[in-house]
Amino acid sequence: MSGNRISGKFKKLNGRDLAVFLLSLLLAFGIWLIHNLSLDYVRVVNVPIKASCNLEGHALVSANDAVVQARCRTTGYDLMRLEKAAKGNPVLVEFRPEDMKHKSGEQFYIVSSDLINYVQTLFGNSSSLESFITDTLKFRFPYENSRKVPVRPVCTLSFKSQYTSVGQLRVLPDSVVLYGEPYHLSNIDAVYTESFSLEDLSNSTHGEVALEHVRGVRMSDQKVDYAIDVTRFVEQQATLSISARNVPTDRKLNIYPSRAQVYFRCAFPLTTDPVKGVRFYIDYKDFANSLDGKCIPKVSGLSPDVLSYKIEPQVFECVENFR
Repeated sequence: MSGNRISGKFKKLNGRDLAVFLLSLLLAFGIWLIHNLSLDYVRVVNVPIKASCNLEGHALVSANDAVVQARCRTTGYDLMRLEKAAKGNPVLVEFRPEDMKHKSGEQFYIVSSDLINYVQTLFGNSSSLESFITDTLKFRFPYENSRKVPVRPVCTLSFKSQYTSVGQLRVLPDSVVLYGEPYHLSNIDAVYTESFSLEDLSNSTHGEVALEHVRGVRMSDQKVDYAIDVTRFVEQQATLSISARNVPTDRKLNIYPSRAQVYFRCAFPLTTDPVKGVRFYIDYKDFANSLDGKCIPKVSGLSPDVLSYKIEPQVFECVENFR
């Protein structure tokens, strides 16, 4: 009887009223759906993943997939996404090398205590982990041809007046591992940074610079950190004698000229006399190994406050006489 009444009421609706009714019904369903999808649910979810990890001597991406199973608290939206992901292609997850444990050969694994660092990547930003059901994930990273080469910085440096560097420009890491075909790797002795310049330096500085791409190979790092120490200096000059060392007792080594002008760059403020205790000399072994008797002097007793020095002339004529 009631069914006939409802049916009768529907018959009395005109087209416009029916459209309004259906639109209201659809809107109510939408509100109900949005409300339910925004609620939090605790469910067991399964996420297939493929591992990416920068492991020296191995491929970047694992040859196999693994499934992470966990109990998560998440919204209805993410729950639908995770259920869809479980039936689709595996998620590529980038793992830190320190988290990927080496079992043997090409076999690696990661434990649940380290997987905690990747919860948002695995399950979404709005998901919170209740517990992992999967204790260990196992992956196989095939061996790859590799070669470790040094990184060479390509940098132009300039300093403000009375400032200079303490040591050389440093890069970290100072070497990278290259992967590729043997005929490619055999021709590469170093990789270079992109060209950059540091100008008018008066303070120590650091930063990041990209590496030049090497065609046909994969690099373990795409960029490096650089750092250089800068200090103020004062310059002192002195005229010093050039002596000879390790000369056989039956020989005498004459050095021309016998004195040189030396310019010392010292860290400011100057705390010690850079000339005190310093000696410039020609080693007889260097003279014996020379072709024309021209030698570059060595130095001993140089103060730690001396950042660098310049000697004029740089090369000395040496003549040997018998006693």
